[in-house]
Order: sequence, then C-alpha cells, then structure tokens
Amino acid sequence: MSLVLTEVMLAVVEIVGAAPVPGLGIDRRLLPYPVQAAGENQLARSRSDSLADFMARNLSGVNVNEVSGSLYQNDISYRGFRASPVLGTAQGMSVYLDGVRVNEPFGDVINWDMVPEAAIGNVLLVPGSNPMYGLNTLGGALALTTRSGLEQQGLEAELSAGSAGRRRFDVSHGARQASGWHSFVAATLFDDAGWRDHSAGRIGNLFAKAGHSGARGDWHVSLLAGRSTLRGNGLLPDSLYQQDRRAVFTFPDLTRNRLVQGTFHGRHRFDGDTELAGVAYARSSRRATVNGDVGDADGEGEFNTTSTRQHSHGASTNLSLHRRAHRIDLGVTVDRSEVAFAQFEQAGILTPERGVVPDPRARIAPASSVAGSSRAFGLYAADTWTVAPAMHVTASARYNHARVNNTLTSARGPQPAESFSYARLNPSIGFVREYSAGPDLFANLARNNRVPTVIELGCADPEQPCQLPVGLQSDPYLKQVVASTAEAGLRWQHGVLSLYRTVNRDDILFLSSGRTRLGYFSNFGRTRHQGLDASHTVVAGALAFRASYSFLQAEYDADGDLFTGVRTVRIAKGSRIAGLPKHTVKLSADWKLSRTLALGADAQAMSSLGTQGNEDGLLADPEAGEAPHTADLRVRGYGLVNLRASWKPVAGWELHGRVNNVLNRRHETFGAVSPNPLSADSASNVRFVAPGAPRSVTLGARYRF
Repeated sequence: MSLVLTEVMLAVVEIVGAAPVPGLGIDRRLLPYPVQAAGENQLARSRSDSLADFMARNLSGVNVNEVSGSLYQNDISYRGFRASPVLGTAQGMSVYLDGVRVNEPFGDVINWDMVPEAAIGNVLLVPGSNPMYGLNTLGGALALTTRSGLEQQGLEAELSAGSAGRRRFDVSHGARQASGWHSFVAATLFDDAGWRDHSAGRIGNLFAKAGHSGARGDWHVSLLAGRSTLRGNGLLPDSLYQQDRRAVFTFPDLTRNRLVQGTFHGRHRFDGDTELAGVAYARSSRRATVNGDVGDADGEGEFNTTSTRQHSHGASTNLSLHRRAHRIDLGVTVDRSEVAFAQFEQAGILTPERGVVPDPRARIAPASSVAGSSRAFGLYAADTWTVAPAMHVTASARYNHARVNNTLTSARGPQPAESFSYARLNPSIGFVREYSAGPDLFANLARNNRVPTVIELGCADPEQPCQLPVGLQSDPYLKQVVASTAEAGLRWQHGVLSLYRTVNRDDILFLSSGRTRLGYFSNFGRTRHQGLDASHTVVAGALAFRASYSFLQAEYDADGDLFTGVRTVRIAKGSRIAGLPKHTVKLSADWKLSRTLALGADAQAMSSLGTQGNEDGLLADPEAGEAPHTADLRVRGYGLVNLRASWKPVAGWELHGRVNNVLNRRHETFGAVSPNPLSADSASNVRFVAPGAPRSVTLGARYRF
C-alpha cells in the first residue's frame, strides 16, 4: 500500500509541529514541503509486519535493503538517505519518539527493535535538510508519536501467527478520568524462527504513560523498556544463493539490545495563541554482538564480540506564538551522552556447516575500545507568515554546536584524549501559493549538518587504517557534512507532486588503504540526491485506489576513489551510488464489500540496483595493478504482490490475514563485491546478495473493548 494525502489522512493529521518538540503546531497545507503522515487506523489497516515494513509499503520515496535478513535489522532509505541499525553506516535521517531523538549516540544508528510499535499513534515523515529537526537531518526526519489515555480508552489486544514460526502479541489499555487524569500502557512480544537458517529472533518491550490534562496545561511521564535477541546473517555469495536462498554464509551473527528510557512532557497554555512546552529525558542502552567469520587459514574461524553501553539525557523547550498573520516557534535543545565501546577477538573453529565456535585453547583478546562523550546545543526560530490570504512564507534558522570527546585504546595501547568541536547556523525559507481552482504551489530551500560520529573520528588516518568497526585510533579531524536541499512541487486534495535536489558537501565515506580489507573514513567532496515523488488517490464508493511513483538519481558529484571492502573503485563525477533503485512504483487497492468484510492488495516494483564495489563497472582492482575486467553486477529489479483481508464477525472482534510475496518471487535487495574465502578461487571477487523474503502467510485476531 502506498501512502498518499487522502481526505481521511488530512482529517486525522491536520496540524503538525514545526519542530519535534510539542507546540501549537501549524496547518500542514501551509508548509512549503510535502509532509507524509499516517495515524493508527492506517497503521492497523496496512497489516504490515513492522513499522519499517509499513514505511516501505506506504511512504513515497522509502525503500528497504534486507542486508541482515532480520525483520528488525533492515536498512531504511528515504530519497537515498539511510536510517540503519548497522554501526558505521553514514546515517542521513533523524528519528524522534515523542520529541526525543532516538538515534543512538555511538554511530547515530537506529534500533528499530526498540521502537514500541504497539504504542505508536502517528507517523510523520518530513523531507529534506530541515534545520528545525536538528543534527543529522540531511535527507529527512521521522517523527513518531505515541498514544495516550486521552485518545484511547479501554483494552485492545492482537495476536497473530504466521510462516517461519512467527508469533506476535500486542496489547494496550488506556483510561481517562473526568478529573483530567489519564493513563496508557502498551506491550509487544515477538518471536520468530526466521525464514533463513540460524535467524531466530525475540523482542519484548513495554511502554507506559500517565499524566494530567487541564484547562491551562497538561503534563505526562512515560517509561519505555525493551529487550531483544536478533540474528541477522547478512549477504550470500551468488553460488550459494542459487542453491538455497534460505542459507547463511557464516554464523552466528547475534545482536542483543537492552533499553530503558524515561521522558517528561509539560505544556502550559497562556491563551489560545501562546503555549510553552518542554521535554526532558534520560536514556540508557546496551548492545552486545557475537559474530563468527572465516579466518585466514583453512578450517580457521574468527570469533568476535563487542559490548556497547550508552547513556544520554537532555531537555528541550518550545514557545509557540500565533500573532495575527504570524505563527512563530522559538526553542532551545540541550543533549549530553556518554559512550563506552569495546571489541574482543578469539580464534575460532569453522564447522562443516560454516558455523564458527570459539577455540577453547585460544584466549579472548581485547581488540580496541573507546570511551567518549558528546555535548550538543541547539537554538532555533521559525515563522510562517501569511503575507496574503493565499500566500504563506515560512522562514527558519537553527544554530547547532556540538563537542565530541574521545579516549581510544588500540593494539598500540591507550591513545591521547581527543576533543572536536563543530558549529553551524542553518537557514531555511519557502512559500506556499494556494489556488482555489487548481493545485497549490510550494517551494523550499533548506540547509542542515551532520557531525562525525565517534567511530568515524576514530578511524580517519590513512597511515593507520582499520577494519570497521575495529582498530580505532587517534585520528585527524573530519569536517562536518553539510546538506542543502531545494524542493518544489504541486499539492492537491488527493495527491502531491514534488521535485527535489539535495547536495551533500564533505560527505563521509570509507576509503581504501591499498590492496587490503583495511581502510579509513574521509571527507568526500560532494554527493547528490535528486528526483521526483508523486502520489494520487481515487475513491469511488467502496473502492479506493492509490498509486505512487518515485524517481531517484543518487550520484557522486565529484571524481574520487571509493573503498568498498575489497577493491578500490575509481569513479567519475556522475557515478551512481550503490544500493538505491532509480524507479519505484507502489500500487494499492482496497474494497470494502460490507460493514464487516474488507479486501485489499498492494504491489511494489523496483528497478535494478547498483552493486557496492562495482560502481565503476569493473571487477578487477586497478590499485593492485590488475588488468581491467568489465563486469555488470547490478542487482536486477523486481516486483512483489501482497494480499490482505479482514472480517468483523461480532462487535469488538476482527479476524485478519495477509499473504506477502504472493507469487513467491525470488528477488534480491542489495549486492556487494567481495572474495569468497570458502571457494576454490578465494582471491577472486564475486557478488554477494541480500536475499528477499519468500512467500509468507500470517493470520491474526484483534479485540477492542
């Protein structure tokens, strides 16, 4: 199903925030960029497997790379900018939960398994380099809002089961009293054997909220706790993939996440046009990983483990003013975090099934570690001015200041303490021109920045390369990434058409250090993401049809060398960035046969993807003096069809089912070049792919009282 701006959605989400901090908000039709939104009814009707799956099916410009093979460890990209759980990935999106930025401080990763999906009431996707959404908003921001007892009263429970041993239970309960007190609690239990071998996973999280709402103000406190054990086994060499797409190359690949977060929200209304809101939070998370890899000698393996502890806290406040023709937001944000990361190595034994077990004779050796802290301060202002009844101008600016401190320990021992500071003033300006007899016109210019992460700063010296994420050392300064977005388009009652262009200056990429698997992070001159998003809905009685199309041209905008793990890729300006489709089409149809029975179908089609390590169309490594060897290793395009149905036999009960990938289409969602150490010619580079999920069936029951 493809998300489009239907009348139903406009009714559900008409007012949106100019920033993620709560405030009076602004009518969405006045914003000079196309915000996508969905409420809890759209989330429920889509029958998606997860929040990431919902976005991939419903939001224009959103795609998924199943690089890990685990449902909750997928890379989400929006207009080519990523929100990923993979440490070291160049993140380009910021994600907020109730006004709290949940990009983890070490690497800016997003742990999708720690999002309380049973509590989500609204999803808001904001495009472009919007400075109001703070650091890391290069290509977009995702703002998630939880429900409360003010919106939901009573019990809601849902149980589902499906293919590959997948089981899920969601439950929530809300209450509201006449005195203004309210409460809400939601929980999710998820268990999955995994459609690929050795890919079982479990998730459990609990979200609770309580507060009071009065005539002049309201407040609430919330607590989020989550635990997960996930197994994502990565890419497969083509030869093994053709034999069995459910196979894994090596295992185990285990990730355990733990999270506790507490949040306080307060709001005071001075009058109907003036409001002061604030958010304070404390967040603590732990991550432990176990990875088994092939060693350098026959029958030898490597058993690597990591431990990451992160603690962060902060506060923000927002003053909203409506003064005649002006809608003004003024705010301040302060965030602080501490990080401790350590990696350990142990020799392993490779089993005939390509599993790796630790060698009991080998000692566990520390490989690298880092202890660091970061401070971030933001000061922003925004004003939407109604210049004339049909003309609205929005101007905003945000000043960001960040400081990162590191103490690194590598194989050479403790390194000198480091301290890096970054500052930037980012502006934005746009307009909306409304027309009574046709679509509205909008246009916007915006700029924002991303500060290098601890892991990027710890591996930035070409003289001392490292293998991500190990081998951290004291390294040279990296520039911050600065993104500039220009966007313009048309918006009408049932759809939107938008053209955009985002240019990143001083993008941070992982580059080569000779013919080895080692490398280092470095600033790259320019990258460019430009394209088109279009969507439209047609409603005819009991039938609803939705369609969206996205064109994305993601390119390197300068000459340079890339390191992609095994070979140096010399690219020219205009070379395509790997892993992103140029064309994406999403179609959906819903048919409400009666008040109790509904049927639906949706389809997604993607064009081919460039393969990482083959951006130049070659397979050999010119850096190593090898003769040119042309090879087109693109991942072919594919199309998927999904079906869904729901039936309400009696009041309060709903039975539902869905079939994903009805045609059981064999497809791949990502590709990378690497040598296969288990093949006869272990020195030659081959293509590895991320297998897409086969056909699956899920049945469930939902109860509301």
